[in-house]
Amino acid sequence: MTELNYKIKVIDNFLNLEDYRDLCNLNLDKNFNGDFKVYHNEINNNGIIKSTIDEKLLKRIHKNYFSIATEILNEINPEKTKLYEYSDFTIIVTKKNSNFPIHDDTPNKLLSGVIYLYPNDNSGTIFYNDKNGSNKRIIGWKPNRGVFFSRVEKKTWHSYKGDGVNDRVALVYNLNTNRIKEVYKIEKKNYFFGNLRFKINPYLFKYFKKKI
Repeated sequence: MTELNYKIKVIDNFLNLEDYRDLCNLNLDKNFNGDFKVYHNEINNNGIIKSTIDEKLLKRIHKNYFSIATEILNEINPEKTKLYEYSDFTIIVTKKNSNFPIHDDTPNKLLSGVIYLYPNDNSGTIFYNDKNGSNKRIIGWKPNRGVFFSRVEKKTWHSYKGDGVNDRVALVYNLNTNRIKEVYKIEKKNYFFGNLRFKINPYLFKYFKKKI
């Protein structure tokens, strides 16, 4: 097994059976143009909710797993735990022939997580030790498997793609902050250049997508 220069945590059967079934039974649009369909949901420290799915389900998911996610963050990167401000729960439908490029995640993400929902077989998440894709480690697809890491600038490189057979549905669960300067301080990285990089990145990604 390839050794990575950062920590990841894998938890099988992450969701309880009721929550897993309810997420899998959501009525999601599968007939869309493009490579990805994103259902973004958010709950902040003040209880303010942004929801594209059933709000009761969203509240239940947050209540059931927030303490677990916080424990994972505290285990992987304890200095960042104090920066938490809000959670997002994003359901992403990925078309079978889509390919998301290697990236290290945005600095607002304290804990990045993905829970594989369905189908039974698909491609998982690929982690690398550098942006060129060396020393890759694949965390294979298994329904209800959770995969977590704490983003670090130019270090936590990863990607994912469809398997060419079936569309892929996953729940992305992140613990986030708006205190970006403090994130860079903890990471001992340059805030100015790091923040500029992530403001430019969406435009680079759009250009990249045209090329693949």
